[in-house]
Amino acid sequence: MKKIKIAVTGAGGGVGQSIIKGLYDTEYTIVGLDADILATGLYGVPIAYKTLSVEDPGYIENILEICKKEDCKLLFPGLDSELALLSEHSERFKEIGTTVVVSSLEAVEVADNKLLTYKLLSSHKIPVARTFALSDFLSSEGALNFPVIIKPMVGGSRSKDVYFLQTKKDLDWIISKPNFDKGNFVIQEYIEGEEYTCGTISLDQKCWGVIVMRRILRNGDTYKCFTVKNKKIEEVVMKVINTLKPFGACNVQLRLKAGVLPIVFEINARCSGTTGPRALAGFNEPKMIADYLLFNKKPVFKIKEVSMLRYWKEVVVKNHDVGIVNSKKKIINKRYPKL
Repeated sequence: MKKIKIAVTGAGGGVGQSIIKGLYDTEYTIVGLDADILATGLYGVPIAYKTLSVEDPGYIENILEICKKEDCKLLFPGLDSELALLSEHSERFKEIGTTVVVSSLEAVEVADNKLLTYKLLSSHKIPVARTFALSDFLSSEGALNFPVIIKPMVGGSRSKDVYFLQTKKDLDWIISKPNFDKGNFVIQEYIEGEEYTCGTISLDQKCWGVIVMRRILRNGDTYKCFTVKNKKIEEVVMKVINTLKPFGACNVQLRLKAGVLPIVFEINARCSGTTGPRALAGFNEPKMIADYLLFNKKPVFKIKEVSMLRYWKEVVVKNHDVGIVNSKKKIINKRYPKL
């Protein structure tokens, strides 16, 4: 039987590669997409395409053309920068037989905006780190005690442009930096405690499951993670999901204040860089979502209590193959290393 094809964008990034890992050894054929000819994921899947960059006005047409040509039944986004765009054009993909695994535009925009996230969750009495527009905080100091976190209001990944500030002097130094745009940042309450990343899958307005992983970060990425069972965290995550109402995978990040109270500080309305480790722990989000959408199979999982230790790994790619991707924009990898 011919395998059903599933496209994954951002094949060179942590999220895209994590989705690809979840789809390995399944009944699906992965079609990797990325704008960079040196994106590792392009050489770790059966079929790969060099695409336009998400900033290019022709990006959607490019992805539509590929999905139609390859008859991809699903498209998993691996880039934050394309979520709103794909959500906005999801009906066009449906017309060619491709379901984009992306939440509604409203859910995407709320999750992507730290201030909107705070306002939504706090209005539903969900414990969330207090967050203010940096410009508002500066005009009415005293709303938060130091230490604090400042981060981009919209977007952001891998802790880029995220600062931990212990004193008012630290804040003054940051905002005095050349080209620092105070209007694009929020200031957030710093929560002392262990950090958790929680994965969920939501289909047909129902959250089918939650996996909780304690994590250790390095340079903004999850470096080590550990599956845990914590009913309080699961309950808070479920409240977040029932409030936001995402579609597909959604990632909730929180800290455990005083080792007891879960405090949410960020939401990603997509798969995450820990999707691959979650699959190894028995919670395979991409496969469960695909099985449900394509075969109406209810999500089934059994989470194993394990420790995930990440390490560097090299993928050797022939220069000839890189040349093919550069010139033909497509490559068929008859033999490929798993990421």
